[in-house]
Amino acid sequence: MAAGYLEILRARHAVRLLTGTLVGRLPNATAALAIVLFVRAEGGTYTLAGGLAAAYGVANAVGQPVLGRWVDVHGQPRVQLPAALASALAMAGFAFCGTDPLSLAYACVAAAGLCTPPLEGGLRALWPSVLGKEEQVHTAYAMDAVAQEVMFTVGPLLVTLCVSLWSAEAALLVVNAVGVLGALSVVVSAPSRAWRSAPREAHWLGALRSPGLLALLGAFLFVGIALGSITVASVPYADDHGGDGVYGWMMAGLGLGALIGGSVYGARQWRGEPAVRLRALVALLAVCYLPLMLMPSAVAMVLLTVVAGVFLAPAIACAFVLVDRHAPRGTVTEAFSWLVTTFTVGSSVGTGLAGPVVETGGALWGFAVPAVAGGVSLLVLAATGRVLAAPGGGTVVAASSENDPNRAVEPRFSSGDRA
Repeated sequence: MAAGYLEILRARHAVRLLTGTLVGRLPNATAALAIVLFVRAEGGTYTLAGGLAAAYGVANAVGQPVLGRWVDVHGQPRVQLPAALASALAMAGFAFCGTDPLSLAYACVAAAGLCTPPLEGGLRALWPSVLGKEEQVHTAYAMDAVAQEVMFTVGPLLVTLCVSLWSAEAALLVVNAVGVLGALSVVVSAPSRAWRSAPREAHWLGALRSPGLLALLGAFLFVGIALGSITVASVPYADDHGGDGVYGWMMAGLGLGALIGGSVYGARQWRGEPAVRLRALVALLAVCYLPLMLMPSAVAMVLLTVVAGVFLAPAIACAFVLVDRHAPRGTVTEAFSWLVTTFTVGSSVGTGLAGPVVETGGALWGFAVPAVAGGVSLLVLAATGRVLAAPGGGTVVAASSENDPNRAVEPRFSSGDRA
């Protein structure tokens, strides 16, 4: 299993780009927790903390595709680094000014979210030029999905460590300063400086004019809803079965399952159409959410959350392949950024939806939400099967045409056109 990943990590620039991207995304991964801890340290209410965290999240969802489009037009260094600096400065303003006046606090966190650089989409645009082989690019997508789980596990631990050693204000400043260093490491690298998007057709919809991409976004909106609803439904269950410790283990179980599933998925080469494979993965994801409604003992429930997370990272990695295939020429970074935005919005919707469901029907009905959302996602994929199976942009382009060093009209990998 490790051989395929080691082959990728041995490629020149691969470790630097992956590490720099993960470090650069640390402020985004920990923003909600850091904001809540800071507001509470300032004596603010949970309502205020939630409102500020939501403002950051909404602004981030808006900013990612916009900045992604600018990256496609102007290149990575001219957008990513200024955006990272602007985001860090805005969050520093929030740390120094606090929650009074309230309007300034909201303006700072919104600006920080809006300016968060689209490093995630940028890395996926770089993989083809760094690796060159289609099979390696697909393995890199899976490794990327696995690395995200590590980041979202380690990031909150780093924030809480900073808070315990120094202060919540220091945590905001340190995490964002480290994020700028990560972005800097990426944009000064040779692949980032050399990368140029393919010539793009001027169109106000940008990447969203692709029917295949719209189908994917519709499906992953509901995958995000499923994931967001689990985090809420797990709270009343944990309250009845051991408290915060059980809740922490359940969330860790989801991450562990995704790590296992993504690692196994990326360790082998997959034949056949990725659209068909994605339907199978989402179906398995939805099925694995159903046993959560059994609500057994705490140990068994943690094991069920591990199972529930197994197919998440493989589904995301498979979606990356389809996004790359269906993104219109010259919009690859924007297209990946739209997937990030849609997933984030879906998770927020799931969190909001599960709240009243849990209030009305308890944890049992709360755990029914992810199963239903997973089923709806499968229905969207089934209904749009022909669109997803069709070649993106009128031709099937393997991995990405954005990074063809010869600037061929329709470049293809020598290994073939199919995922």
